[in-house]
Amino acid sequence: MDRSQKAESVASLNAVFNEVGVVVVTRNLGLTVAQSTDLRTKVRDAGANYKVAKNRLAKLATQDTDYAGISDMLTGPTALATSVDPVAAAKAVVEFAKTTDRIEIVGGAMGTQVLDAEGIKALASMPSLDELRGKLVGLIQAPATKIAQLSTAPAAKLARVFGAYAAKEAA
Repeated sequence: MDRSQKAESVASLNAVFNEVGVVVVTRNLGLTVAQSTDLRTKVRDAGANYKVAKNRLAKLATQDTDYAGISDMLTGPTALATSVDPVAAAKAVVEFAKTTDRIEIVGGAMGTQVLDAEGIKALASMPSLDELRGKLVGLIQAPATKIAQLSTAPAAKLARVFGAYAAKEAA
Protein backbone atom coordinates (compact mmCIF):
# COMPACT_ATOMS: atom_id res chain seq x y z
CA MET A 1 0.00 0.00 0.00
CA ASP A 2 1.65 3.25 -1.07
CA ARG A 3 1.38 6.63 0.62
CA SER A 4 -1.54 7.91 -1.49
CA GLN A 5 -3.56 4.74 -0.84
CA LYS A 6 -2.90 5.08 2.88
CA ALA A 7 -4.02 8.73 2.85
CA GLU A 8 -7.15 7.75 0.94
CA SER A 9 -7.85 4.94 3.44
CA VAL A 10 -7.43 7.29 6.41
CA ALA A 11 -9.73 9.88 4.80
CA SER A 12 -12.33 7.22 4.06
CA LEU A 13 -12.25 5.87 7.63
CA ASN A 14 -12.36 9.41 9.04
CA ALA A 15 -15.50 10.12 6.98
CA VAL A 16 -17.07 6.92 8.34
CA PHE A 17 -16.23 7.88 11.93
CA ASN A 18 -17.86 11.27 11.43
CA GLU A 19 -21.12 9.71 10.18
CA VAL A 20 -21.75 6.64 12.31
CA GLY A 21 -23.51 6.26 15.66
CA VAL A 22 -21.49 3.30 16.96
CA VAL A 23 -18.16 1.58 16.34
CA VAL A 24 -17.56 -1.98 17.57
CA VAL A 25 -13.96 -3.23 17.69
CA THR A 26 -13.54 -6.98 17.24
CA ARG A 27 -10.50 -9.22 17.28
CA ASN A 28 -10.19 -11.99 14.72
CA LEU A 29 -9.01 -15.21 16.36
CA GLY A 30 -8.77 -17.30 13.19
CA LEU A 31 -12.07 -16.90 11.36
CA THR A 32 -12.33 -19.05 8.26
CA VAL A 33 -13.23 -17.42 4.96
CA ALA A 34 -16.73 -18.90 5.18
CA GLN A 35 -17.23 -17.56 8.71
CA SER A 36 -15.91 -14.14 7.70
CA THR A 37 -18.27 -14.04 4.72
CA ASP A 38 -21.17 -15.11 6.94
CA LEU A 39 -20.31 -12.38 9.45
CA ARG A 40 -20.12 -9.71 6.76
CA THR A 41 -23.47 -10.83 5.35
CA LYS A 42 -25.18 -10.70 8.75
CA VAL A 43 -23.70 -7.29 9.52
CA ARG A 44 -24.73 -5.94 6.11
CA ASP A 45 -28.27 -7.34 6.54
CA ALA A 46 -28.49 -5.46 9.84
CA GLY A 47 -27.69 -2.20 8.06
CA ALA A 48 -24.11 -1.95 9.29
CA ASN A 49 -20.61 -2.28 7.84
CA TYR A 50 -17.73 -4.55 8.82
CA LYS A 51 -14.22 -3.61 7.75
CA VAL A 52 -10.75 -4.87 8.50
CA ALA A 53 -8.47 -1.85 8.70
CA LYS A 54 -4.81 -1.43 9.48
CA ASN A 55 -4.54 -0.42 13.12
CA ARG A 56 -2.15 2.46 12.50
CA LEU A 57 -4.38 3.92 9.78
CA ALA A 58 -7.50 3.47 11.92
CA LYS A 59 -5.78 5.27 14.82
CA LEU A 60 -4.94 8.17 12.51
CA ALA A 61 -8.53 8.23 11.24
CA THR A 62 -9.98 8.43 14.76
CA GLN A 63 -8.08 11.61 15.54
CA ASP A 64 -10.33 14.69 15.74
CA THR A 65 -13.48 12.51 15.85
CA ASP A 66 -15.75 11.40 18.67
CA TYR A 67 -14.17 7.95 18.44
CA ALA A 68 -10.62 8.93 19.45
CA GLY A 69 -11.08 6.87 22.64
CA ILE A 70 -11.03 3.53 20.79
CA SER A 71 -7.46 3.95 19.55
CA ASP A 72 -6.13 1.98 22.55
CA MET A 73 -8.25 -1.01 21.48
CA LEU A 74 -6.67 -1.16 18.03
CA THR A 75 -3.97 -3.75 18.62
CA GLY A 76 -3.62 -7.15 17.02
CA PRO A 77 -5.86 -8.49 14.24
CA THR A 78 -8.82 -6.14 14.64
CA ALA A 79 -11.82 -5.22 12.53
CA LEU A 80 -14.42 -2.48 12.89
CA ALA A 81 -18.19 -2.85 12.71
CA THR A 82 -19.97 0.48 12.24
CA SER A 83 -23.54 1.65 11.83
CA VAL A 84 -25.60 4.80 11.98
CA ASP A 85 -28.16 3.01 14.15
CA PRO A 86 -26.47 2.77 17.57
CA VAL A 87 -27.65 -0.81 18.08
CA ALA A 88 -27.43 -2.50 14.65
CA ALA A 89 -23.68 -3.18 14.46
CA ALA A 90 -23.44 -4.25 18.10
CA LYS A 91 -26.40 -6.60 17.78
CA ALA A 92 -25.11 -8.26 14.60
CA VAL A 93 -21.59 -8.81 15.94
CA VAL A 94 -22.75 -10.07 19.35
CA GLU A 95 -25.20 -12.50 17.74
CA PHE A 96 -22.42 -13.83 15.50
CA ALA A 97 -19.95 -14.07 18.40
CA LYS A 98 -22.40 -16.39 20.20
CA THR A 99 -22.00 -18.93 17.38
CA THR A 100 -18.19 -19.10 17.35
CA ASP A 101 -15.24 -18.56 19.64
CA ARG A 102 -13.07 -17.28 16.78
CA ILE A 103 -14.12 -13.67 17.18
CA GLU A 104 -13.71 -11.58 20.30
CA ILE A 105 -15.52 -8.35 21.05
CA VAL A 106 -12.87 -5.97 22.36
CA GLY A 107 -15.09 -2.94 22.93
CA GLY A 108 -16.15 0.11 21.03
CA ALA A 109 -17.73 3.50 21.32
CA MET A 110 -21.04 5.21 20.90
CA GLY A 111 -20.08 8.79 20.14
CA THR A 112 -17.67 9.99 22.79
CA GLN A 113 -18.76 7.23 25.22
CA VAL A 114 -16.16 4.44 25.14
CA LEU A 115 -17.62 1.00 25.89
CA ASP A 116 -15.92 -2.20 26.97
CA ALA A 117 -17.01 -5.65 25.74
CA GLU A 118 -19.77 -5.86 28.37
CA GLY A 119 -21.02 -2.41 27.34
CA ILE A 120 -21.27 -3.55 23.71
CA LYS A 121 -23.19 -6.67 24.79
CA ALA A 122 -25.57 -4.51 26.84
CA LEU A 123 -26.03 -2.21 23.86
CA ALA A 124 -26.81 -5.21 21.66
CA SER A 125 -29.61 -6.27 24.02
CA MET A 126 -31.47 -3.00 23.44
CA PRO A 127 -34.14 -2.79 20.73
CA SER A 128 -32.96 -1.45 17.39
CA LEU A 129 -34.12 1.82 15.89
CA ASP A 130 -36.55 0.01 13.58
CA GLU A 131 -38.01 -1.99 16.50
CA LEU A 132 -38.50 1.21 18.50
CA ARG A 133 -40.20 2.87 15.53
CA GLY A 134 -42.53 -0.12 15.19
CA LYS A 135 -43.45 0.02 18.87
CA LEU A 136 -44.06 3.75 18.65
CA VAL A 137 -46.34 3.37 15.62
CA GLY A 138 -48.18 0.58 17.43
CA LEU A 139 -48.69 2.79 20.48
CA ILE A 140 -49.95 5.63 18.33
CA GLN A 141 -52.34 3.38 16.40
CA ALA A 142 -53.73 1.59 19.47
CA PRO A 143 -55.87 4.49 20.76
CA ALA A 144 -57.29 5.12 17.29
CA THR A 145 -58.23 1.44 16.99
CA LYS A 146 -59.91 1.47 20.40
CA ILE A 147 -61.86 4.63 19.53
CA ALA A 148 -63.06 3.00 16.32
CA GLN A 149 -64.12 -0.11 18.25
CA LEU A 150 -65.96 1.94 20.87
CA SER A 151 -67.77 4.04 18.30
CA THR A 152 -69.05 0.95 16.47
CA ALA A 153 -69.87 -1.00 19.66
CA PRO A 154 -73.18 0.81 20.47
CA ALA A 155 -74.45 0.24 16.94
CA ALA A 156 -73.56 -3.44 17.18
CA LYS A 157 -75.34 -3.73 20.54
CA LEU A 158 -78.44 -2.04 19.12
CA ALA A 159 -78.42 -4.41 16.15
CA ARG A 160 -78.24 -7.41 18.50
CA VAL A 161 -81.12 -6.04 20.63
CA PHE A 162 -83.28 -5.44 17.52
CA GLY A 163 -82.35 -8.90 16.28
CA ALA A 164 -83.41 -10.42 19.61
CA TYR A 165 -86.77 -8.55 19.50
CA ALA A 166 -87.34 -9.66 15.93
CA ALA A 167 -86.60 -13.27 16.88
CA LYS A 168 -88.94 -12.97 19.89
CA GLU A 169 -91.77 -11.55 17.73
CA ALA A 170 -91.30 -14.26 15.12
CA ALA A 171 -91.54 -17.03 17.71
